[in-house]
Amino acid sequence: MTADGQPSADHDAVDVVALGESMVAFLPTRPGRLADVPAFERGIGGAESNVVCALAAAGHSARWVGRVGADGFGTHLVERIASHGVDTSAVRVDPDRPTGVYFRTAADRATDAHEVAYYRAGSAASAMSLDTVDLAAVDAGRVLHLSGITAALSDGCLDLMRALTSRRPGRPLVSFDVNFRPALWRNASDASVLLELARGADIVFVGADEAEDAWGARGGADAVRHLLPGPGVLVVKEGPHGATVYERTDAGERTAHVPALTVDVVATVGAGDAFAAGFLSATLRGLPVRDRLRHGHLMAAAALTAPGDLAAPPARDHADRLAALDDRAWERLRLGPGWTGTGQVTEETSTP
Repeated sequence: MTADGQPSADHDAVDVVALGESMVAFLPTRPGRLADVPAFERGIGGAESNVVCALAAAGHSARWVGRVGADGFGTHLVERIASHGVDTSAVRVDPDRPTGVYFRTAADRATDAHEVAYYRAGSAASAMSLDTVDLAAVDAGRVLHLSGITAALSDGCLDLMRALTSRRPGRPLVSFDVNFRPALWRNASDASVLLELARGADIVFVGADEAEDAWGARGGADAVRHLLPGPGVLVVKEGPHGATVYERTDAGERTAHVPALTVDVVATVGAGDAFAAGFLSATLRGLPVRDRLRHGHLMAAAALTAPGDLAAPPARDHADRLAALDDRAWERLRLGPGWTGTGQVTEETSTP
């Protein structure tokens, strides 16, 4: 970590850099309303750091760039993220602002019973700007991964995001996960800035549902592509139906759709970040577009079948074997808890 005011160090090039806010997460020890839960366990949460932690576990060099407070929570965050093999040397410590924290219930995010209480207003991360971030560390990656969450934190964060997604010579390949969080935007119309940022990225991840909520995109994946014709790669996640990718090449645009896997879900938290990590890992390896989607699904399945935001990914050779299956065998897969460690998977025998 570097304190504000100190000169930046030279940074080695890495596969992926992710910039964004990470927070200490307090997870309930039992189901129930926040008002009723008597105790919580400490964890960490952050879309961008989740992605680089997963990529580091998958064998890539990765760096997280962010800001934390000069407090125990900030120290814990940096130590935990670094323990996953992520370079945290460009994290800056703010002497005046606290590290953000949040509390959540055990209920699934898709249910009305799910509650989250954020305490991030005025956090150290909200002070990220062109003047307070180590831009040399940001630009030293083959891929720069960002999310729309950062844009909602402050005007300085939004200016930073606009600069990082602007078309400029020598910039890294920019990956952008829209990550629309309605609670972070004062007015729904403010979220239109996410469309602006996405149009400046090279790789964009967005759910069909969030594209409809944020931008009114109705009509599925094709409607989203109509709004976002510029990015060279657009991944539209369609929930249980799978994901569709649009890739612009010299020979024209290619489209591929890969159905979602059948998964025995333990927890849904972190699955979207894991999907992005799997897709980016396969991108860094130069795999075909269909296999990039499949690796995204496999990494998401690892997160879905384990508790918490972060899960150990499958070994690369095991994931490659599954990604290479024919379409019928892929659709018959069923993945349950422990599948990444044992390498064992089952088939859906009821599939016609």
